[in-house]
Amino acid sequence: MENHLKETNGTAQRMELHRKIWSIADDVRGAVDGWDFKQYILGILFYRFISENMTEFFNVAEREAGDLEFDYAKLSDEEAEQDFRPNTVEDKGFFILPSQLFENVVKTARKNENLNTDLANIFKAIEGSSIGYASEDDIKGLFEDVDTTSNRLGGTVAEKNSRLADILLGIAEINFGKFEENDIDAFGDAYEYLISNYASNAGKSGGEFFTPQTVSKLLARLVMDGKTNINKVYDPTCGSGSLLLQMKKQFEEHIIEEGFFGQEINMTNFNLARMNMFLHNVNYNNFSIKRGDTLLNPLHKDEKPFDAIVSNPPYSIKWIGDGDPTLINDERFAPAGKLAPKSYADYAFIMHSLSYLSSKGRAAIVCFPGIFYRKGAERTIRKYLVDNNFIDCVIQLPENLFFGTSIATCILVMAKNKTEHKVLFIDASKEFKKETNNNILEESNIKNIVEEFRNRSDKEYFSRYVDKTEIEENDYNLSVSTYVEKEDTREVIDIKVLNQEIEATVRKIEELRASINEIVKELEDEE
Repeated sequence: MENHLKETNGTAQRMELHRKIWSIADDVRGAVDGWDFKQYILGILFYRFISENMTEFFNVAEREAGDLEFDYAKLSDEEAEQDFRPNTVEDKGFFILPSQLFENVVKTARKNENLNTDLANIFKAIEGSSIGYASEDDIKGLFEDVDTTSNRLGGTVAEKNSRLADILLGIAEINFGKFEENDIDAFGDAYEYLISNYASNAGKSGGEFFTPQTVSKLLARLVMDGKTNINKVYDPTCGSGSLLLQMKKQFEEHIIEEGFFGQEINMTNFNLARMNMFLHNVNYNNFSIKRGDTLLNPLHKDEKPFDAIVSNPPYSIKWIGDGDPTLINDERFAPAGKLAPKSYADYAFIMHSLSYLSSKGRAAIVCFPGIFYRKGAERTIRKYLVDNNFIDCVIQLPENLFFGTSIATCILVMAKNKTEHKVLFIDASKEFKKETNNNILEESNIKNIVEEFRNRSDKEYFSRYVDKTEIEENDYNLSVSTYVEKEDTREVIDIKVLNQEIEATVRKIEELRASINEIVKELEDEE
């Protein structure tokens, strides 16, 4: 009953949240391109979050110490500097003075003629508060995309201020209630709502960085199935961090002992991923998001191996491949004997993940279907993976799950501790619920897939547990359709019955024709 109530409350809170955010968007976005505008909403949403988070941090401590009326937002900057800054950055990763808090800036936002430069200075000060501390790399550049002095907001200072005040006041009106009493992860939800909306509107420019929540959920459940705890989770192409955070959402009761690790090449998404960690209350010392090219400059070498890897790497992008002769000696790629082709980097990401996987770990990677049957170097790498028993399962997903592409993707699950030399193939192409823009995986769909992943039974038209010898006979083709027969849903037709029906129809037509001729003749006679 309690869970049902939480779900109902959650749905209502989520709808209200989405409605408010979209109305801010409608007010402001006319002059600002949608994808750019998203940065302002998310940046200021984040600013509100860390302001309230810091206020709450001090208020709880002071009230527990006996000062029941204490409110950090009402303090002078001098008092805060003296009594509250010491040791705060070590704990929280950053520091915000009372005058810089979201709630205090909002109060005067409409009248403040220096609003845009004040905000720019506040963002600089928040980032600057971490310089020289362990959190510096996690905070640096977080507000880079929220350029409050940019002409994208308007040609004059007054225009910029008016638009920023609209966003600040709109975000101030969103009633998040008390964080701990919310039935939804309100900030994270607002964040994901915006990203998914702009991803679907912006097509490729947005969609390539966004993995729908229902797919993230499936990946999280697959890597954690049967495990009670893991050391840490890693995403080598983490985008805005949604896959890593899905691990946190799905497994509060499990222990992810050493936190969340990811690398991202795109600056905007790198900033969003770090914000997203804070938004979901993952403290700076519990995550490590780095910026760089994972294939050519991996930045978590010292952190490996990982018990869980979840990833949705970019499909079939170009890379330098054998254009750089040193890469074949790289410990990640060398074992397969071939590099992924220059036109398709997919297996480079797969080999990278395998190299970072612990001996008891599991990796679940969203893949483009072509990688499972193409010849050449990709076949050589597939042979290496199958012969060494690293491939645990290949799952065919339904089409139209992802923003910006209708293609039916697959999930590759890898492990290093398999006991049987077999590969499980699951055809989940029918496991979806149709929604307006995209198909989604419902809870029941995810459950069906994960149960089959656990049970490894042969189910007609759904799954088969295939011996390595059969894969060899199929020349290392790993397409699900090679092993799981598709159900023929076409109607079986009885030719005799069909002929009888045709004869009856022809007779009817002849009778009708005769009747029409009769009527026409009568009409002619009347004339």
